[in-house]
Amino acid sequence: MKVLAFCGSLRRISMNAALLRAAARVAPAGVTIELFDGLDVLPLFNPDLEAHMPAAVTRMHRAIDTSDALLIASPEYAHGVTGVLKNALDWLVSFEGFVHKPVAIFNASPRSVHANAALREILVTMSARLIDEACLDLPLRGTGMGEQQMVDSPHAAAIRDALRRLTQGVRST
Repeated sequence: MKVLAFCGSLRRISMNAALLRAAARVAPAGVTIELFDGLDVLPLFNPDLEAHMPAAVTRMHRAIDTSDALLIASPEYAHGVTGVLKNALDWLVSFEGFVHKPVAIFNASPRSVHANAALREILVTMSARLIDEACLDLPLRGTGMGEQQMVDSPHAAAIRDALRRLTQGVRST
């Protein structure tokens, strides 16, 4: 199973990016996670550009088409979804390849309730298939944990278990 991961943070030392990289390293056998590296080059969403889709958007669409599921991790900014993630999702609104795509959300801070709720609302509105049992809230904020520390921590088992549930959710389609 191929999972495409989106990180809603562009920070070089992003806790959410480290979480996604750790997830790729502890994923169960048969599950590969690819962290999409192009959210920062997507143009601002403009429906007028859809007639001649920008190359960066086409690349994202192809990556989604070739994935079995999506995994999203994002911080909360001002009680909401980050602009970079919202922009990427806006480019998916009229993209048929996103409809009913299984999605799991990993949250590096359970205190990010507003962004988590907003992201869930956006995904459901866009007809994604949110796999609730595969969503994971981890208390990583303020721990200073990096990717390796997450892999070595007890959190690795919870990450692996959530990815197993995502796999089960994808297969139940």
